[in-house]
Amino acid sequence: MRLWVLLSLLLLQETLPHVIGQSAKSKRPKEPGENKIKPINKKVKPKGLKMKEREPVDSSSKSQSILMQVMDKGRFQKLTATLSLSAGQSIELRCKGSNVTWSYPSYLDTFKDSRLSIKQLDRYGQLILTNSTAADTGEYSCWLQLCNGNKCRKDETKTGSTYIFFTDKEELFVPTPSYFEIVYLNPDKPAVIPCRVTTPLAKVTLHREFPAEEIETDETNIIYDAKKGFVYQHPTSDHKGIVYCKAESQGAPQISIKYHLLYVEVPRGPPSATIVASPSRAKVSDGIHVACTVLGEPDVDVNFSWQYPGQELERPVIIQNFWRLINRGTGHTTRISKSVLIIEDFEARDAGNYICIAQNLQGTTTVATRVELN
Repeated sequence: MRLWVLLSLLLLQETLPHVIGQSAKSKRPKEPGENKIKPINKKVKPKGLKMKEREPVDSSSKSQSILMQVMDKGRFQKLTATLSLSAGQSIELRCKGSNVTWSYPSYLDTFKDSRLSIKQLDRYGQLILTNSTAADTGEYSCWLQLCNGNKCRKDETKTGSTYIFFTDKEELFVPTPSYFEIVYLNPDKPAVIPCRVTTPLAKVTLHREFPAEEIETDETNIIYDAKKGFVYQHPTSDHKGIVYCKAESQGAPQISIKYHLLYVEVPRGPPSATIVASPSRAKVSDGIHVACTVLGEPDVDVNFSWQYPGQELERPVIIQNFWRLINRGTGHTTRISKSVLIIEDFEARDAGNYICIAQNLQGTTTVATRVELN
């Protein structure tokens, strides 16, 4: 009996640790995927740190950021590409920076209008226009100047611009100082008929005076831009004649001034110059004329300068510059620009080479002739 009890105790002692171990392991349930093998060197990207692709920078939005309109109660408003105000309102614009330059409709400078005030303060430039009129419609812009000593240049990254319509129901077209304008049609550049309006809501049409008809705009060859007027993208001689614009906006239509369209025959380029001396052989005490002539575009100015034998000796000369338009007979128009050098009392030291230098926006042309002592 004792032997049997002793054997039972020994068997129980061997079995008990195994049973306890099994029950201890079964207390915690397995987590899903616990038996899966996880890679050791896997790189995990942190969530929320993904970089967005860089969007292209809008240069126009940057330029607008330095130009603001001062509103009531000291509030400020950034300006968009266009702004519409009623004629009679006053406006204050500010441009951030310590060295600001402004641009605005040129006639305000021409007449030195006292309604316009421009000041440079410590941290911004200020433009104030009071008692606005329809004629004030146009582009207002500013930019920062970068200066090194006496040399300054425009900071292209810090500019601002807005086109302001000063609406006046009595003046749908922006007033001009004349009642008739000449527009030159050049075959290698667009031509603009500048019948601008004071409200972008106006409906504007283009009309020919003779024969009386409306000129269709196809938005390809002839387009209308409220900030510029009608634009002929590719002018031809068929477009010449007298035209005008008509505008309608919640009332009776209004008519613009008339525009005379002249087709330009002479192509663009440096001046086409000739020089002639009369006489080419002179006696002492004779008078001589040396004429330098340029045929060119009607709307392109020509500047003349001279080099002549008595220049260093400060010999007295008379220089006369003038120009006129001539009709070539088929609707083509050319500008003749002329500079004449006159010596009233010719001397031996005046004999030699006479050099004319003609310059326009496209380049410079030099021509020369010789006057001999007879």
